Amino acid sequence: MFIGHFAAGFAARTLALKGSLPAYFAAAQLPDILWPVLVLAGVERVTIAPGDTAFTPLRFDSYPFSHSLALDVVWGLLFAAALWRVTRNARAAWVSAALVVSHWLLDFVTHRPDMPLLPGGPRYGLGLWNSVPATLVTESLLFALAVWMYARATRANDGIGKHGLTALAALLVAAYLGAAFGPPPPSVAAIAITGIAGALLFLALSAWVDRHRSGWPAGERATH
Repeated sequence: MFIGHFAAGFAARTLALKGSLPAYFAAAQLPDILWPVLVLAGVERVTIAPGDTAFTPLRFDSYPFSHSLALDVVWGLLFAAALWRVTRNARAAWVSAALVVSHWLLDFVTHRPDMPLLPGGPRYGLGLWNSVPATLVTESLLFALAVWMYARATRANDGIGKHGLTALAALLVAAYLGAAFGPPPPSVAAIAITGIAGALLFLALSAWVDRHRSGWPAGERATH
């Protein structure tokens, strides 16, 4: 899953407005931020294998440290502790911890049975990626709903807040469709480097957009 994780970040921003969109994006994407670093280090493994599932040419051979449920809980607690130290907001911290764990749950739905509960333990997955139409519909609906929630829960302070949100959502969709329908990546190193660069780009863009939006005053509701 790709934009489904960003959907979780957008939705979380509406549940805990004291946090920030980039923080919630980072939490929702944390396993995928750790994964390319571990792949480059040779700790985790992926193979370019077109046809392994209908939706992605990647076969995730081993990612016990970034994508096992047990360690995602640990990463979530560590992320929450760091966020609480910065913000002193318990609600935002707990929401961020839930976001990290949500990564495993969403991937469990989309992946074939390659999602480990424990490092070296049994692996599970419902295999939504075996159907391209079902994957596109599911992720697109989640993403559209979450962006709508974020747009309703916050208001643009200026043109950047308004049009920047549209641009951010459009770029995420474009990256998603490019990964879904583009050619297989040329190498594992290219996958990892692109993953790191993409994470940094979308975190920076989300911070830029979020700084130009704010919550609605008490008693006032969004009508647009």
